[in-house]
Amino acid sequence: MDVDTHFMRLALEEARLALAHGDVPIGALAVYDGQIIGRGYNRREADNDPTAHAEMLAMREAARHVGFWRLEGVTLYCTLEPCCMCAGAMVLARLPRLVYAASDPKAGAGGSVLDILRHDRLNHRVEVTAGVLADEAAELIRAFFRQLRAEGQK
Repeated sequence: MDVDTHFMRLALEEARLALAHGDVPIGALAVYDGQIIGRGYNRREADNDPTAHAEMLAMREAARHVGFWRLEGVTLYCTLEPCCMCAGAMVLARLPRLVYAASDPKAGAGGSVLDILRHDRLNHRVEVTAGVLADEAAELIRAFFRQLRAEGQK
């Protein structure tokens, strides 16, 4: 198993933790020099916080770990393509690399709807690897929304 697949499997484990409190199952890991220095899973519902996305939480923990807001040398693994907020934070944090699983055709800002991560007018560009364990990540999210619909929620 390659390194990206290994860490994406662990990010999927983080995503499953969001299910315990009714959040969309998205997980993220920040990895530096082969070590996990930040973890996150969606906590918007649990924390009543619109910014409590998996990526934001993992990047905050990583920044605390390195003691600086710049995340140079860090690779972020996320089970879903980031939204514009998270992609913007990645650019501002000077994140060098993002690996994500499933694309988000409704709100993706890593190439699907927008491409904030590689926008030529911004001062930093993030290297993107997409599609690692995409089917598994997408099915986890689809199953979550199927369950909500079955329960009569939107």
